[in-house]
Amino acid sequence: MASFFHTAIYQPIYNALAFIIGVVPGGDIGIAIVLITILVRLILFPLSMSAIKTQISMRSIEPQLKELREKLKDNKEELARRTMALFKENNINPFASFLLILIQLPIIIGLYLVLEHESKAVSFDPSILYAFVQVPDQASLLFLGFVDLAGKSIVLAIIVAITQFIYARLMMPPLPPKNTSGNKPSFQDDLSRSMNLQMKYVFPVVIGVVAYAASSAIALYFLVGNLFSIGQELAIRRMHNGKK
Repeated sequence: MASFFHTAIYQPIYNALAFIIGVVPGGDIGIAIVLITILVRLILFPLSMSAIKTQISMRSIEPQLKELREKLKDNKEELARRTMALFKENNINPFASFLLILIQLPIIIGLYLVLEHESKAVSFDPSILYAFVQVPDQASLLFLGFVDLAGKSIVLAIIVAITQFIYARLMMPPLPPKNTSGNKPSFQDDLSRSMNLQMKYVFPVVIGVVAYAASSAIALYFLVGNLFSIGQELAIRRMHNGKK
């Protein structure tokens, strides 16, 4: 498994980074990180579009799902059957987001490992490079001439946390309304509310801390990824609303 990961994920990313550093002005590793992050996101764009469309459609049928859960709370089999029928009726693939995460996870890990290695010491190993990729003549860890990618940046980490919060707000569905009927809220409502709050407020802080603790190179990678995801979410929403 480790050998497959190295050959299929780590080595292609490593070579792409070396190639891009060799062609960008001044061998700026920061520019290379921006370009390779965008490249990876563009490759994954079809899957991302499918996942975002699924999220939008899920939000639109949420009232119907809630009605089914309340109506069939004592009949789990019928609830599952009616829920799947509702998904099919609205052309929703409930596993689209899971598939995106499954495919994206090893790529994110590979990117992280490559960037973590190169942000500590810019020394490409010729044995890992493909025959058509040369070791860059020069490589600079000063992004745009003033951000040290080998060090830590509290400013970048804060911006990462802010952009992650914005993306989480766009991505997560609205909080379920508070129960005003006096009845005990369902476990699913409690879970949804808890997950919503954690994704919006806790996860951005965690990502910001990781971005600061790792290096400015990793923070830059998170930042570009967040900005791309925000733009992608807004663009697909606009396309979806335009079609409606």
